[in-house]
Amino acid sequence: MFERGVCSSRQRCKALIMGNKVRVDGTPVTKSGQLVDESSEIVLTQEDIGFVSRGGLKLDYAINEFNVTIDGLICMDVGVSTGGFTDCLLKRGAQRVYAIDVGYGQIAWSIRNDKRVVIFERTNIREFSADNITESINLVVIDVSFISLTKVMPSVLKFMTEGGQIIALIKPQFEVGKGRVGKGGIVRDEQIRASAVEGIKGFFIEIGLEVRGICQSPITGQKGNVEYFIYGFYEARRRKYEEKI
Repeated sequence: MFERGVCSSRQRCKALIMGNKVRVDGTPVTKSGQLVDESSEIVLTQEDIGFVSRGGLKLDYAINEFNVTIDGLICMDVGVSTGGFTDCLLKRGAQRVYAIDVGYGQIAWSIRNDKRVVIFERTNIREFSADNITESINLVVIDVSFISLTKVMPSVLKFMTEGGQIIALIKPQFEVGKGRVGKGGIVRDEQIRASAVEGIKGFFIEIGLEVRGICQSPITGQKGNVEYFIYGFYEARRRKYEEKI
């Protein structure tokens, strides 16, 4: 599928197969390792979403909700994965995107070959030196898993300047603690999800960010978790936290 250009990355191919979105000669395929004849017709059963992954749809919605103008901005994408967020930023006119991810080989080919994208793979943002980037970052977008935003945000601040913006995806299952996560890794209790959002909002304020908006993502996470976006504006008047780190 990947070699034929049916989808943008091997990871995306596997996700589509597992989601029963692939047909080979009209027959559903459920195993990514299944061998098929070179002459077989491979088609997707879902419409093109317009981005290399669902993340693009999520961020596009948040940008509209928060009324953020992307055109001409220097951006950073923390937790780039396949590149849905980066793709969205590029399509909205970002001048450059610094794409950072702890993984390797997940970024879609179209994103990897875009001259506006500077990729740092096998890179943990908490260990990433500000010396690697020589220009001011206007906007940081964040989509990380298996870690709280409170562990990531302090490292992001060193790239921020007065007036910088942040749009981060809040995933309650990684914010509330294992004891409050339900069966299947899903946070079903609305009050628990609300407490996670309030906790991140409070943390943003503590580290010098003016919270300008919060909205629920129109698309759930892969397991069905409800997610939220938070939009912050950096105020240099509160640098005490940054100086500590």
